[in-house]
Formats: sequence, C-alpha cells, structure tokens
Amino acid sequence: MGFLFSLFLALTLLRESQGLTIAECGDSYRRPEKTDILVTCGTGTMELAIFVCPVMFSGYNESLLALNNRFQDPNCKGMLDTTATPPLLRFQFPINENSSCGSVFKITSASGTGIFQDFSNIQTINISGIIRSSDPSIGIVTYNEELVYLYSCTYPLEYLVNNTKIDVVGSSIAIKDNNGSFVSTLSLQLFKDVNYTSPLQIPPTGLNLKTNIYVQVKATNLTRKFNVLLDRCYASTSQFPSNSTYFDLFVTCSEDKRTTIIVNGDTQYARFSFPAFRFTEQQNLTVSTYYLHCITRLCDSSACKDFKCNTKRRRREVEATPPPTVLSDPTTISSGPIITSTESAIASAQVNEVTSISVGLGIAVGFLSLIALLMVGIACYLNKKLRQTPGLSKMLNN
Repeated sequence: MGFLFSLFLALTLLRESQGLTIAECGDSYRRPEKTDILVTCGTGTMELAIFVCPVMFSGYNESLLALNNRFQDPNCKGMLDTTATPPLLRFQFPINENSSCGSVFKITSASGTGIFQDFSNIQTINISGIIRSSDPSIGIVTYNEELVYLYSCTYPLEYLVNNTKIDVVGSSIAIKDNNGSFVSTLSLQLFKDVNYTSPLQIPPTGLNLKTNIYVQVKATNLTRKFNVLLDRCYASTSQFPSNSTYFDLFVTCSEDKRTTIIVNGDTQYARFSFPAFRFTEQQNLTVSTYYLHCITRLCDSSACKDFKCNTKRRRREVEATPPPTVLSDPTTISSGPIITSTESAIASAQVNEVTSISVGLGIAVGFLSLIALLMVGIACYLNKKLRQTPGLSKMLNN
C-alpha cells in the first residue's frame, strides 16, 4: 500500500510542472498534437515554443525536454512561459554552429532561376534538429510515450536588396522546412564621401555628371556567421526593373571600368563607387533619373572567398529588355532615385546666363546713352542763354 501511494505521489508531482498545475492548463491538458510546436526563423536566432500542458499530460515536465539530447546543458533546456495562453516552453539559440545546441547546419547549392538565372551556384542553408523527452520511469517497462518535436528553418542566401521585411513563422511537430529570410537585415545606402560618413543628398536639379557616388550594402543585426558579398549591381530607369533599360555596374568578376569595388565579401558590409552618368534614352529630359539594385549573397565568413571569382557568370550589356523574369513574390527596393543633370540642362543654364548678361548690358548702355543726351541738351541750353545776355557775352568775347 505504501508503494502504491509513493508511486501515485511521484506521478502527481511529475505531472505538475514547476510553477504550473494541471488545473491551470484547462482545455490544453490533452494528448500531444502535430501543431504543438511553433518555429520562428529569425535573422540572428531561432525560437521554438512547445505547448507545455500536453507535455504534462504525457507524464513529463519542462526539465525533461532538451534540444538534441543536450540534457546536461542548461542552455539547451526550455524556459517556462506561464504568461502565454496556453502556457509554453520556449527554446532559443543563435544561428551559430558553436552555440546552437547540436542543431545541424546544411548548405545546399543549385543553379539559379528567375532573376538569379545567370548564377550557377545559388546557396540555401537549412538548420534543423530535434527536441526529445527523457523518460523518468525506473524499471523494465514504461507507459510514457516518447515526445519528439522536429524543427527546421530554411534560409536562401541570395537576395535582391530591398526594404520589404519578411517575417515568416512556421509550425510543425513533424519534419517541415519553415522559410526564413535575412533580407530584413540588409540595406542599401548612398554616400558622398569615401569614408562613408556623409549620406548623399541629391538636389532637385540633379547631380553633375561624373560626381562620385559611394554605395554601401550593409547587414544589421545579422548573425556573425555570414558576410555580405555582392554578386551583381546594376542601374535601371525604373524602380521596378522589369521592362526597363538597365546597365551593369559590375558582375562580381567583371565590372565597368569606371566602377571601383572597395570591399566585398570580407565583412558584414560591401562597398563600391561609380561616377554619376545618364541614360541616353533620357537625353531630351531636363534630368536623368535611375535606381540602383544589388543582388546580394550571404556567405559563410570562412567560405566567401570561394564565391568571389570562381562562379560561371554571363556578362550582360545595356538592353531595352531588362534582367530575367523576377522570382515569385519578389521583395524589391531600389536605392531611391539618382538624378543627374543632362547636357541639355547645362546648356540651357548657360544660355539663360548669357541672356541675363546681355539684357543687363543693354540696360546699362541705354541708361548711359540717356545721361549723355541729357548732358548735351543742358550744354546747348546754357550756351544759348549766355549768348542772349549782352554784358556777359562781351566779357566772354574779351
């Protein structure tokens, strides 16, 4: 009888998680289901959340679950969140192989499609693992079912830089690839100095041709596992490059002779510069307006060198038909409009300046001529008066 009571007490204590009772679970105290895990694929960390009440129902508590069998590492255990409804057991780890509690990192490569069709090595990284229960039963048999939660996040490592943030949350208790994105960490900025300290302010009248434009594509709040490598940067006459003229500034190993690559693939920012130009199709406009786009690769910091100049690429020239068809649901932004003065605008300004000077000279000459005429008239009048005065006339004659 004492043995049965002790067993009942042990099971009761086991089913009461730390700080959480069965009564607090309500309707969520049930058998586990396939939707009992939530996976958030972040830019620097992965976050997992498991409904804890089904865990209690199965004879476990939060201390008996761990990432990838790392039961002895407290960093690989979950934290109980009783403020959530229903209560959750939360796991979090950085996207870094050295501190990811045994998660598996697998990089796959494939030929590019859509907007990336000119690149033969487009990479994707998959991060996966398992949350498993540790059965506390003592004896030859157990009546507790094993709890297994499989998680997986897949991130593409090639992006057309844009400002549309994508936050994707997936959930599954079975193997399922949940899509994540690092694109929200990337930004494209323009500067006017080689030190990249002063943002470029473009006046309404446009930049002068050949003005140096300094470009930076930077990752912010991105896991340190990856560096930024620009595969291709180009300018187009439309903010959305479909069906518009475009010009390649560089395609990794082949750049326009006027483009200078400063740093690329060595840090979490890439930099290059080029002189302001204009599109000839806009020569009849007062200013030439275009946008910058950069196809950006995030590469493992230890392997970026392998992608700098050894991937098969095809050089493209200026055409009326732009880059290949875009990806489904692309996230596209440009640098914002770059406006340059055209030759006609400069010539017009010079003509206006010459016209203004001519008008000014004409007014001045006319004014001086009027004064001269007045002085001649006054002189003639005074001479006539002097001759009409007899005494004064004799004095002048003597």
